[in-house]
Amino acid sequence: MIVNPILPGFNPDPSICRVGEDYYIATSTFEWYPGVQIHHSRDLVNWKLVKRPLDRASQLDMRGNPDSCGIWAPCLSHADGRFWLVYTDVKRYDGNFKDAHNYIVTAPAIEGPWSEPVYVNSSGFDPSLFHDDDGRKWFLNMVWNHRTESIGGNPKSPAFAGILLQEFDARTGRLVGAAKNIFRGSPHGLVEGPHLFKRNGWYYLTVAEGGTGYGHAVTMARSRSIDGPYELHPDTHLITSKDAPDAPLQRAGHGQIVETPEGAVYHTHLTSRPLPGTRRSPLGRETAIQKCVWKEDGWLYLEAGGQVPQVHVPAPVAAEPEPPQAAVHIFDGRSLPEEFQWLRTPYPERIFTFTGSALRLIGRESIGSWFEQALVARRQEHFRYRAETEVAFQPTTFQQAAGLTAYYNRHKFHFLAVTWHEEAGRSLTILSCPGDWPDGRLRFPLEKPVPLPAEGPVGLAVEVREAELQFFYRAGHGAWQAVGPVLDASVISDEGGRGEHGSFTGAFVGMACFDTSGSALPADFSRFSYIPEAD
Repeated sequence: MIVNPILPGFNPDPSICRVGEDYYIATSTFEWYPGVQIHHSRDLVNWKLVKRPLDRASQLDMRGNPDSCGIWAPCLSHADGRFWLVYTDVKRYDGNFKDAHNYIVTAPAIEGPWSEPVYVNSSGFDPSLFHDDDGRKWFLNMVWNHRTESIGGNPKSPAFAGILLQEFDARTGRLVGAAKNIFRGSPHGLVEGPHLFKRNGWYYLTVAEGGTGYGHAVTMARSRSIDGPYELHPDTHLITSKDAPDAPLQRAGHGQIVETPEGAVYHTHLTSRPLPGTRRSPLGRETAIQKCVWKEDGWLYLEAGGQVPQVHVPAPVAAEPEPPQAAVHIFDGRSLPEEFQWLRTPYPERIFTFTGSALRLIGRESIGSWFEQALVARRQEHFRYRAETEVAFQPTTFQQAAGLTAYYNRHKFHFLAVTWHEEAGRSLTILSCPGDWPDGRLRFPLEKPVPLPAEGPVGLAVEVREAELQFFYRAGHGAWQAVGPVLDASVISDEGGRGEHGSFTGAFVGMACFDTSGSALPADFSRFSYIPEAD
């Protein structure tokens, strides 16, 4: 069986394609660098991260992008012997405008080399590229209409003005002909995330609707002509949990159809698993997949019946899901382990380097900066885990801090840090921002700083148990000691702070260093471990 989610933790907006026996899923990465995650599988059960293709400044520079902007909803396809990746770089979130720029890169193989980007348009986000069987290529994206007063949480927001279709000339790298609005969505509203699939002379359009909160849905329509008119599915929605508040997979929507070599059909979708008794999802929007069937009426339905996604789904081949594995890293090399990312900048040498025995973070701007902050982290993929690191850091001012953080964005994080205090000298502090939006004001949960030895490495750890977070520390190789109160881990979630529809990534845990004095004091992290417990 397939056990959902197949990509746990922050992996939203899954675009899937098959090449021979190989399946690939591309997911959104928002402000995290490098851009776009691509996972590979041969059985739809077990998946491995194989590439983040947007890895240089000419392809992606997100310095200054607000939280939850950056890479939205990539589309991965394969045609003409090449992979095609379409993506949006969103430069603004709040207000009436989005400033969403769409690009295409290509590669002969998933591993690359990935090309320089071709700019396509900026009329809206969530682009996709459809390769028709007559050789023509068609570019789709939702169209954003800023002429509305209903921005921000209105489920029928007219800013989501429909799905644009325009032909793309691959030879010249330009759109040709007139753009046409082919689908304005169902009455559910907020139409986005278009993907086309052709079968038996029908063009099937799946879109995301209802926003990425608890009203999310995959809506389906079809037409004999690619430019419409499109008729709605008899049930309107192919996949949704909006009317099933107790279903284990919530916020289901935004995905794509794929067929196995034997003709079985599946549909990916994003989903989330809120903490029991809450509407908070620390693991963010994850990737799931459902088995579907074509029925005699020519429409696609969930094989299990109804519209609510299932946790356990029949797999196309016999395969066992791999159990959770601890990840223990000693930073004695010259490259980051594959699960780690950083924020926004295409110039990582400005924020981290390797000494041969440590990952050195170079203190730059404050934690939460939208431009240049030294934060290297990995996704939280389990509701229960422990993470540990060890840091060598010699601050001389309170403006210098380095340590371990559970991080979502600038107004949702907890940070246990080695710093300096006028009375305590080198010491520990906790900087916490438990969802204070929009100001991002800090809380300081420790009554007073915890003194540390003047020199030597400091061990830092965090344990998360669903909604509870506890920090620990040790000096040198001494015993671990709890530090600070139990903090609210649930706020490090999509819905924490600003609330539903407010942010779209997921919880990370990792290492951070800042130096707001401007001295760029480095911190050396010798190791990092992430030890999950099975959910």
